[in-house]
Amino acid sequence: MRRTRITALVTLAMLNVFTLAAGVIVARMLPPRLAALHIPVAGSRPVVRAGTVLTPVPAPAGSGLAGMATDPPPTAAGLSAVLAAALPAADVGPLIGVEVADATTGDVLYSDNAGTLATPASTTKLATALAALAVLGPDARFTTSVRLVSGGIVLVGGGDPILAVHAYPASAYPRPATLAALAAGTARALKAQGHTSVALGYDTSLYSGPGLAPGWTYAGDVYSGNVTPIVSLEADQGRLTPSGALQDSDDPVNYAPRATDPAGLTAAAFAALLGQDGITVRGGPSPDTAPKGAPVLASVSSPPLYQIVEQMLQESNNVIAENLARHVAIALGMPATFAGAADAVLTELRRLGVTTPARLVDGSGLSPDDGIAPETLVRILEVAADTPRLRPLITGLPVAGFTGTLSRGDSVFGGIGGTARGVVRAKTGNLATVAALAGLVYDRSGRLLIFAIMAPQVPGAGMLQAAAQAIDAAAAGFAACGCR
Repeated sequence: MRRTRITALVTLAMLNVFTLAAGVIVARMLPPRLAALHIPVAGSRPVVRAGTVLTPVPAPAGSGLAGMATDPPPTAAGLSAVLAAALPAADVGPLIGVEVADATTGDVLYSDNAGTLATPASTTKLATALAALAVLGPDARFTTSVRLVSGGIVLVGGGDPILAVHAYPASAYPRPATLAALAAGTARALKAQGHTSVALGYDTSLYSGPGLAPGWTYAGDVYSGNVTPIVSLEADQGRLTPSGALQDSDDPVNYAPRATDPAGLTAAAFAALLGQDGITVRGGPSPDTAPKGAPVLASVSSPPLYQIVEQMLQESNNVIAENLARHVAIALGMPATFAGAADAVLTELRRLGVTTPARLVDGSGLSPDDGIAPETLVRILEVAADTPRLRPLITGLPVAGFTGTLSRGDSVFGGIGGTARGVVRAKTGNLATVAALAGLVYDRSGRLLIFAIMAPQVPGAGMLQAAAQAIDAAAAGFAACGCR
């Protein structure tokens, strides 16, 4: 025992000696090492000088978006020559409608059937976006809440068109509100009151009327992955995985059949999340209406409207468009139905000075019964460009060759290239035999043009791609010429 103690003491002594010696050595080395360090400082001049990446656009004037071109504006004859070469009737069909205007002056430079109603397809979303931004304001948000009622809780739909089940990846834009966050907040509130088991109802009373608009069908629209029945409570826009679960992702090219009961699926997903958070839901979720003034246990709010408008335009998102049209109707005191929403959008367009021909039955353009004249689309774009709070409509437009439905592979309009790539910014629209494009383009001299090209009678469904390519060529033609 004694020998073991002596060995331990000797070992400790040797370790102390070694530690002290190492300290002395490091202390002697440290000053020279510190002196060798170089603290970073800002350079007195640029190390690298970047060259020009894109050709600069002339200084803005007028609306704030238009370039100050010094060359004369395009002539009707010059524009006509471009259009005649790009739009053969064999590809686009009869009754092609076109209007081109100077964004700086508002002067109409070219017009052909511009006052005639044509099936607008998804260019209708320009009207819905303008009305929503004007009536609701670009910072408006939509709230989904849970309210405490006798015997349980009610999940109340607030018409948030981009509500998700779980958080999307960090790279996703915009960042949607989630059922997961709402469930977590609800569970905390319930546990604070001593509840661990509740009955769950869900409330879709914010909207009324049928779920499908005139001209929509389940086979042609819901089962094709274009839209769901429109209700005020819906997660992931009713997009489904092959197993029938909510997709939990923003996937604009998922054309699998969508949910036929989006509210019921959303409520079921919420019930499952409550279970994960320690709250048992007794029975299954059932339709209910929360009494007015029922206490709010928890709530989540959407991103601001301007971000939602940009997403709608980039993706040509039908569910977003229909929800925004309903909110316009609610704000104007009109019925939150398809008819009420369409009337509300048209009412607001007229208030903004857009009085040219338009007839709507929905807010997305999915119905073939909609009608908008080319000159009306041009006027909508002019109003948005001239009004700062409405400009998310402009900034949200797809950019040729880069974003949204003008990027290659995202729609039939993804073929704009050459000098027009990055220069054309426009909303696309297509149905089986309809092709339309409306937006803005800088011509070769830097003049900003606003245009609408509508082909409402493409010769056949098999010709849709050819018609879209022809319209792409026309838009590219505006960019490539002075058109005089």
